[in-house]
Amino acid sequence: MAITGNGSLTISLSVFVISAAFLLKGAAETLSVEGQNLGTDNVSVIEGEMATISCRVKNNDDSVIQLLNPNRQTIYFRDVRPLKDSRFQLVNFSDNELRVSLSNVSLSDEGRYVCQLYTDPPQEAYADITVLVPPGSPIMDSREDVVSEGNETELTCTAMVSKPAASIRWMKGEQELTGEMTVDETYDRMFTVTSRLRLTVSKEDDGEPVSCIIDHPAVKDLRAQRYLEVLYQPEVKIVQAFPEGLTREGENLELTCIAKGKPQPHQISWLRVDDDVPSHTVITGSDLFIENLNKSYNGTYRCVASNTVGDAYDDYILFVYDSRAGEGAPQKIDHAVIGGVVAVVMFAILCALIVLGRYFARHKGTYFTHEAKGADDAADADTAIINAEGGHNNTEEKKEYYI
Repeated sequence: MAITGNGSLTISLSVFVISAAFLLKGAAETLSVEGQNLGTDNVSVIEGEMATISCRVKNNDDSVIQLLNPNRQTIYFRDVRPLKDSRFQLVNFSDNELRVSLSNVSLSDEGRYVCQLYTDPPQEAYADITVLVPPGSPIMDSREDVVSEGNETELTCTAMVSKPAASIRWMKGEQELTGEMTVDETYDRMFTVTSRLRLTVSKEDDGEPVSCIIDHPAVKDLRAQRYLEVLYQPEVKIVQAFPEGLTREGENLELTCIAKGKPQPHQISWLRVDDDVPSHTVITGSDLFIENLNKSYNGTYRCVASNTVGDAYDDYILFVYDSRAGEGAPQKIDHAVIGGVVAVVMFAILCALIVLGRYFARHKGTYFTHEAKGADDAADADTAIINAEGGHNNTEEKKEYYI
């Protein structure tokens, strides 16, 4: 069949119109896809608890939403669940959201889940589920239960099988300390963390609490604690029980030795430095008693206490005074009160001097002023006095005072 020129033109126009129509339709579909925004969120969940995945669509044009697991198996297609896993439950379905819950989450559920929107081409958004495994109660141990002052002890704290790896902090009372931490990964992607703390102790550390604290996103305030037990040598102090004041001839002396340590001192002894203890001295445990003092007893008396850690001592210097020493002595004077009184008196005297000085200065000025009046035109001193203000009687008085 022959085709005329007009026929060819007609066919060409038809093809152009059809092509333009397809192009416009494709452009419209492209704009529609770009206008639909698919979104979701990553999820962190503790093992055994529930995770929720939300596939959200903005400006949906009735496109189908579905959720796939990390193996690209469809969990939900619209509101239908093809996957036979009852742990997945539909929470909400609408044109703009597909929300699904997953209960009793295990490590095998971890991975990347896919929210898919059936457009041309399909849109996808990804939700990563991270499963957290909290560590068990920390295990705390020490190299020795009891340590002597000045020695070093080592404490260990272990956080078993967690994901991710835990971190461990140390506290001694209110002071934070730093330990040496090691992390071991197990075959099933779990982690065991151990921290070692080395500590040199003093007697002040006895009874001090030491805690290891576990930091992990799946658990809060997980800690273990133990109290330090430190042995230390005795602390010794001699107290004069009698007399209360001076030690005089003829009087009695009683001293008490107070000794504390850990363990409690098992032996307390008295001695006299550089000499023997007086023969009639009575020593009963921590007490020393001497009667009828005299000056031959002067010297240094020492109390020595011992325990398994070491020895310690305290000295008492005895000086025997005359029998009447201290009698009739003036009463103690409060120097602070005397100083205050003296300061007040001095201040009052100073104020009085200032007032008197100003008074005399003022009257002396008045006298010289009166003396000078009328003296400029006088031929001699007598005439000047006569010319001064106040008349003749006043002049005589001044003149007699002058002579």
